[in-house]
Amino acid sequence: MATKKGKQTTPAEALIARLKKRETVAGVIGLGYVGLPLSISLAEAGYTVIGFDISKEKIKLLNSGKSDIDDISDKEVAAVVKSGKFSATDDPKKLAECDTISICVPTPLSKTKDPDVSYILSAMDWVKDNISEGTLVVLESTTYPGTTEDLILPLLDKNGWKPGRDFFLAFSPERVDPGNPKFNTKNTPRVVGGVTPDCTDVAKTFYEQTLGNVYAVSSTKAAEMVKLLENTFRSVNIGLVNEVALMCDRLGIDVWEIIDAAATKPFGFMPFYPGPGLGGHCIPIDPHYLSWKLKSLNYYARFIELAGEVNSHMPEYVVERITNLMNKRFAKSINKSTILVLGIAYKRDIKDIRESPALDVIKLLEDKGAKIVWNDPHVPKFNWRDGVVKSTKLTAEVLKKADLTVILTDHTSYDYQMIVTNARAVFDSRNATKKVTKNREKIEVL
Repeated sequence: MATKKGKQTTPAEALIARLKKRETVAGVIGLGYVGLPLSISLAEAGYTVIGFDISKEKIKLLNSGKSDIDDISDKEVAAVVKSGKFSATDDPKKLAECDTISICVPTPLSKTKDPDVSYILSAMDWVKDNISEGTLVVLESTTYPGTTEDLILPLLDKNGWKPGRDFFLAFSPERVDPGNPKFNTKNTPRVVGGVTPDCTDVAKTFYEQTLGNVYAVSSTKAAEMVKLLENTFRSVNIGLVNEVALMCDRLGIDVWEIIDAAATKPFGFMPFYPGPGLGGHCIPIDPHYLSWKLKSLNYYARFIELAGEVNSHMPEYVVERITNLMNKRFAKSINKSTILVLGIAYKRDIKDIRESPALDVIKLLEDKGAKIVWNDPHVPKFNWRDGVVKSTKLTAEVLKKADLTVILTDHTSYDYQMIVTNARAVFDSRNATKKVTKNREKIEVL
């Protein structure tokens, strides 16, 4: 390829020039909490975006201008659909039209806590059969170090194609924090690493068109490790503070008071808070990807395993505290008691229930014979055991009828003073009632 001056341009330079001019079509596989915000950001930046998903219901919803996730409004989807910059499909053949392909599919764990990369491989079945020469492929799904080079690169190295010349391959870890009012896809810095320097340059340019801060690392393996460090850091520190909560319970000390006091130190301390367990698709899962990989190298990740053990025990600890509270306050067992659970989502102000510790607590309580009534302003219903269960309207009457009210998710829309005033007793696993001034004798905090 040559310019007007006769100077030869490389395939990387040619694609970079087209990316900067918004002359490319972006494909995004997986239109969930990661893929949809990315798609909207790219479309708003001027790219034509084709979103791919296996759910026909989701495709129909998006093409009608509606959103199904917390962080993207119907208005945002409708605007890019109306402009013609975004469309959704389940037809993998349309990948041939794309100059960039971002893979944003789930990466869960198996029951034995081994990485499940089946969604990545399914996405790659689409890509390898339809990719055009000169395309940039970026994996965003969190995974263990080495996935991009070990699994994806061999699938694309077809017909003598070489990375950095015939196609470009990189990893850029998603950093979505659902429900975060301050940081989103657009203003959260990006990390990218390619399998060759040209792959890195192309991927970096791609993200720079929608983001102001892109940080390049030396390889895809380094970029994969970055995300695992971030979430392992959080998992270990949450595990630490959960264990401190157990210690404070034994010592008769208020763990929340301790954390607030420690947080007054302007250096050397970052506050983390205890809770009923870990939820979401990242923190409970990602560290185990790293632990699994290291086991193959004959290394045991002790911090990760210990933090996972402490965090996974928290739902049982919450039920133990509830049991003791019922016995102490009412001389009553959990069996046949009515317990009102407030909050099903794994974190405040979102509707995502993936890996939610609330579900573990509910199951343990039901196994002990409790009758569960629940409310969540963000989750109107969900599949549970053999059917669908619906949120109960939160009223003074419902609160008064329950033997115990348990706060598992601290949604900001709850009127905590009203809750405490009308409840017989409250177990607060999130310290959501810290500002309640009346009837505090009814409250027991984790």
